[in-house]
Amino acid sequence: MHKKIAGTLIFDAKEALAAPLVLAEAARILADGGLVAFPTETVYGLGANALDAQAVQKIYLAKGRPSDNPLIVHLAEFAQLQELACEIPPEAEKLARHFWPGPLTLVLKKRLVVPDIVTGGLDSVAVRIPAHPVALALLRAFGRPLAAPSANLAGRPSPTSAQHVIDDLAGKIDAVLDGGICAVGVESTILDIRGGCPLLLRPGGVTPEQISILLEKECLPCTWQEDTAMPPPSPGLKYTHYAPQVPLCLVLASPEKILAEIARLQDVCRRQGKHVGFLLSRELAAEFDAETVEILGSRTNAAELATNLYGALRRLDKSAAEVIIAEGYSEAGLGLAVMNRLKKAAGSRVLVLE
Repeated sequence: MHKKIAGTLIFDAKEALAAPLVLAEAARILADGGLVAFPTETVYGLGANALDAQAVQKIYLAKGRPSDNPLIVHLAEFAQLQELACEIPPEAEKLARHFWPGPLTLVLKKRLVVPDIVTGGLDSVAVRIPAHPVALALLRAFGRPLAAPSANLAGRPSPTSAQHVIDDLAGKIDAVLDGGICAVGVESTILDIRGGCPLLLRPGGVTPEQISILLEKECLPCTWQEDTAMPPPSPGLKYTHYAPQVPLCLVLASPEKILAEIARLQDVCRRQGKHVGFLLSRELAAEFDAETVEILGSRTNAAELATNLYGALRRLDKSAAEVIIAEGYSEAGLGLAVMNRLKKAAGSRVLVLE
């Protein structure tokens, strides 16, 4: 039924609905204040009882996550939202009814039952219902909400497979439910909807265009800045995220210019004696000769790029590459989330060609 790696139980949960003993054991671990990693449609989450501050503290310790970085609370059904959040505007209910289960997180005013450690000391709580059968089965078996950030070491590329979780957290957490590869591949969209107007805190699996169409209101970008004294209102804003250990340079240019620029950068790195790894679209890779290449997919298919992103970054980290050169993409639709993650991974190493 399971194996153990460095003290962490690994359960095969690909058929979780037909494996009640696996879910019962995972729920028991959570009830005892333990940590269980589980798949969602976006990435793997690291779950703890959201109403148990001591259990949630273990998430921060296992990940090495700063304590002012709030967590997302996962629910099994819409009725649980009333238990955690108050002052729920009609726009929030409309979004939830339309996109849940799914990759949309709503930020709402929290009730006192939610421990401050879950929300990074904020008076708001971020909530969603995941659209993965294993995640939903676990939430129902446990019977309570789960606080669950991505199940990786803080700052690293998020995990889209159980092996990614094991690579980062084996020996640091109690169990992993292996539910296969995550379909969406990037985290949920985070939307502050407390005032009724949608404020995009983090792009993700639901696009701003979809939100604006549903609400008939413009989805506004977040204006929070990292150098402010105010705490971050959302995960993914304040700290380095999604980054491989190998330095990544992101090149933003038109398809006509990007090939020449990447070839130039390759030549510069080779003269410095550095082995270069490339993160490219299928179209550019077909025109480019390189030894170490990860192909994300077609530059015209943002969903494919998103699904493959984190796995490709992790494979490049394990390669001989000393520098990663990545191609930029259109920010239309889901491309906004892909580019958000690539820019975060690159940090200051973003080259823009007019």
